[in-house]
Amino acid sequence: MKYLVVISFFLFTITHQGQNNTMPKDFVYLDDIDNTIQVELRYFGTNNFIGQKIDGYKNNCLLVTKKTALALKEVQKILSIKGLSLKIYDGYRPQQAVDHFVKWAKEVNDTLMKKQYYPKVPKSELFKRGYIASKSGHTRGSTVDLTIVDLTTNKELDMGSSYDFFGEASHPFYKDITKKQKDNRMYLREIMLLNGFIPYDNEWWHFTFNNEPYPKTYFNFSVE
Repeated sequence: MKYLVVISFFLFTITHQGQNNTMPKDFVYLDDIDNTIQVELRYFGTNNFIGQKIDGYKNNCLLVTKKTALALKEVQKILSIKGLSLKIYDGYRPQQAVDHFVKWAKEVNDTLMKKQYYPKVPKSELFKRGYIASKSGHTRGSTVDLTIVDLTTNKELDMGSSYDFFGEASHPFYKDITKKQKDNRMYLREIMLLNGFIPYDNEWWHFTFNNEPYPKTYFNFSVE
């Protein structure tokens, strides 16, 4: 019996790893569902808190579960009537990218982007304060980081802090911002809630589809 348990565990491990490294059939390219939604994958380039391209991002294409993509399409329909559009910074994030974040966070002397992204937070405390973790909801495929763009000016609405800023200013209900910035945050929050997304308490840009199909599975296939 002992050997059967060991063999069964080994086979489960192999199967589980294979699933994690292969894109499921119900993941889609957002562009195939709605090609009007703007996409700027920050981790595909260097405009991010590390300052370099992140492991696992091989193309500027957004991958999410199909349920998430369809919900985002509904949000976009509402925004387009007002001359607005979603702009997405990140969707599905492979585990290798999260591992890249963790490795970087341990290199305390690498502070290239500190002034822009974490000016008041010691890099040594990024784990303690919850800004970096070994697991991310993004890796399950139903979480997105996004904002709203005014199509007339093609500029992002002022949300009172930049995307991926490590600090209290990024909390959705942060008080020390203007009324217009608060209104913009609340509009984004309300429209996402109405379409089945759950907001995150520490980041105004972060939303997870409520009925996510893989609530406990973390994938590792590349974005390409």
